[in-house]
Amino acid sequence: MVELDPKVVVHHLSVKKGACLVKQGQHRFRPELILLIEGELNKLIEVGFVREVKYPMWISSIVPVREKNEQIRVCVDFKNLNNACPKADFPLPFVELMIDATMGHEALSFMDASSGYNQIRMAPVDEELMAFRTLKGIYCYKVMPFSLKNAGATYQRTMQRIFDDMLHKNIECYVDDLVVKSNKREDHFHDLRKVLERLRRYQQKMNSSKCAFGVTSGKCLGFIVCQWGIEIEQAKIDAILRMLESRNIHELKSLQGKLAYLQWFISNLVGRCQLFSRLMKKDVPFQWDEAC
Repeated sequence: MVELDPKVVVHHLSVKKGACLVKQGQHRFRPELILLIEGELNKLIEVGFVREVKYPMWISSIVPVREKNEQIRVCVDFKNLNNACPKADFPLPFVELMIDATMGHEALSFMDASSGYNQIRMAPVDEELMAFRTLKGIYCYKVMPFSLKNAGATYQRTMQRIFDDMLHKNIECYVDDLVVKSNKREDHFHDLRKVLERLRRYQQKMNSSKCAFGVTSGKCLGFIVCQWGIEIEQAKIDAILRMLESRNIHELKSLQGKLAYLQWFISNLVGRCQLFSRLMKKDVPFQWDEAC
């Protein structure tokens, strides 16, 4: 099992005193889906991410999610457990500040962790709190799962601890996304080597299929950054152009979420969308017209 050095970080749960214990029921799945779920569960067992448990106090249910490649990813509905834990106050970086700090460099390397969250061990005392039902039995996570509350904060805190002396100089990180940056191309090999040596020291593994080394531009947090500035990712523009006129508040909120991505590129975007705010009011009939 690939994992970060437990001396550096383990993830702890802080369940509120007096929280009501919840044991979620078993979900029913179609026969063809059951085989796919069992296959994914077997993979988790094989790599050592989960183990069997017999008498858990909390039990959550699995939620199969179909990904773009039609594969099934097994997630766990930790809603009840998450509600019983206070939110961590550790701050995540401002996306716009990280983007600003990344552009304007002659050479860049983009790296993404390999199952990054799962590289962090859970505190052994908290493992069984994350028990979940399957048709094979009840299992719990030994590593930090993606859907757990405060997982992002723990990961960000870990990265800032590992790269404390490099951050904002020749590296930027947002949770499991790393960008190595060099003002001069001739310095990039040296900067990149320092980062890779640090990753090796702390036993952190990156996903080679999602890495790009020594490039002049690349995708970072949904934007295209390069030496000359930032660009809009074409896929996000196409998603807006494909949208039909909004028929209700739910669809309007979806449009607003996509338009928020463009606020850096369109002056006074908030002012231009004032009419949308009026349509969001409960006492105003929802009517999409030419003014929209």
